[in-house]
Amino acid sequence: MKVNGIIAEYNPFHNGHLYQLQESARLTECDYTVVVMSGDFVQRGAPALADKRARTEAALRCGTDLVLELPVLYATASAEFFAAGAAALLDRLGVVTHLCFGSECGDAEALGEIAEILSEEPPGYSAALKASLRQGCAYPAARAQALKALAHPDTHPNLPGDFESLVSSPNNILGIEYIRALRRRNSAVLPVTVRRLGADYHDAGLPEDIPSPENACSALALRQAMYQGESLEQLAAHMPPEASAVLADYLNAQKPLRPDDFSSILYYRLMMEELPEKTAGYEKYLDMSPELSDRIRNQLRFYTSFEDFCDMLKTKNMTYARISRCLLHILLGIKKDDMELGKKLDYAPYARVLGFRRSAAPLLSAVKEHTAIPLVTSVPDARKSLSAEANRLLELDIFASRLYREIARADSRRPPLNEISASPIIL
Repeated sequence: MKVNGIIAEYNPFHNGHLYQLQESARLTECDYTVVVMSGDFVQRGAPALADKRARTEAALRCGTDLVLELPVLYATASAEFFAAGAAALLDRLGVVTHLCFGSECGDAEALGEIAEILSEEPPGYSAALKASLRQGCAYPAARAQALKALAHPDTHPNLPGDFESLVSSPNNILGIEYIRALRRRNSAVLPVTVRRLGADYHDAGLPEDIPSPENACSALALRQAMYQGESLEQLAAHMPPEASAVLADYLNAQKPLRPDDFSSILYYRLMMEELPEKTAGYEKYLDMSPELSDRIRNQLRFYTSFEDFCDMLKTKNMTYARISRCLLHILLGIKKDDMELGKKLDYAPYARVLGFRRSAAPLLSAVKEHTAIPLVTSVPDARKSLSAEANRLLELDIFASRLYREIARADSRRPPLNEISASPIIL
C-alpha cells in the first residue's frame, strides 16, 4: 500500500490545493492520501476563515481519504515546530510512504541540500546568522544571508542560481523544514514536492483570466476578498465546486473569522498578566522573547485591536507573523513548557481523526495495525486512555476550538457545536 501524506491548512481549499492533491497522487502513485490539517487556528497566528469541520469536509469531498488534526501547539508555531509536529504525526502512523508538499522551486533535491546545511550547522553559519540579526534583519532574512554565505557551488552543485528565493520563499521554507524533520526522525517516509503554480503565497490579487492551475490565486487573496465583502458566488470559480458548496453552507450559518474578532479577549488576557502578583511579564508564552515581552508591557496602554497591536509591535527584526503568533499563544494559553512537553512526547502522542471516507476502510485498518500512537475519535474516551501529559496537548486543542466556535457563533443566536461530543465527519 502506498500512502501519500500532505500537510495543509486549506484556509480555504482552492484550485491550487486541488492541483497539489491530484498531482501528488500521480507522482507517488498512491492508493490513499492522508492530510494533517491545522485546526481552528493557523500558522500565521490567526483564526482560520472557517472552522476545522467545514475545511475537513471540503478536503474529503475533493478527494482526501483521511484528515487528522495538527495539534494547535504546532499549528500555530514557527516553521520548524509546525513541520516537526506534522511530520511526526505522519511518521508515527506507520503506513505513510510519502510526504508531498508544494514549493516554489519544485526541486526536492535542492531543498534537501539546504536541509542538510541547516542540520549540520557548519562552521561560520551561527556567526553569520548572528551578524545578520545584529544588523537588524528579521530571522528569515538573516538565515537566508547566512546560508548564502556558506552554500558554494563547488560544495553544493545542485543548488540553483536563484539561491535567495530558494531559502526565503514561504513554501520552500516549510519544505526544507519537512525534510529536516523527517531526517531527524530517521524516517522512511520519502519527501516529494509539487511545484507551486499561479500566485505567490503573499499575492493578494485575484487573476482576471479564467482560473486554472497555472494561474490559481492564493488563499490570502480569497480570504481578503471575503473579508472585503465579495460574495462566494463571485469567488466560486477559484475553488473546486465541492469546496465552494461546503464553504457556502458554512458562511450561511456564521461569519468568517479574522484576528480582530478576538481583540477584546486578547486585551483581557494581556491585562491579566499585568496584575501585581504576576511579575514575569509574557516570557513564559511560546515564541516570546524578553524584548517583545517588554515592548508589549510598554505599549499596552495604546492597545486598540489585535491587528493594530501587531502593527504597533512590529520592528525591523521581528515580523508581523512572529508577533501575531506570540499574541495568539497568550490568547490560547500556549506556553514554552508545552512545547518542551511536546518534544518529550515525540511530538505526536495521538492522532485525532477529523474525518474520513468510507472507501478508505483498508487504510484505517492498516493504520490501526501499524500505528505507534492511538487514533482519537472520541474525546471522552481519549481523556480516559491517554496519559496526563498527552491530555495536556489534547486540552489545548479543545480549548482553542471552543473559543473559536464561541466567537464564530456570536451573531447566530445558537449554541456552538460541543467540541467534546463532536464525532469525525464520514463521507
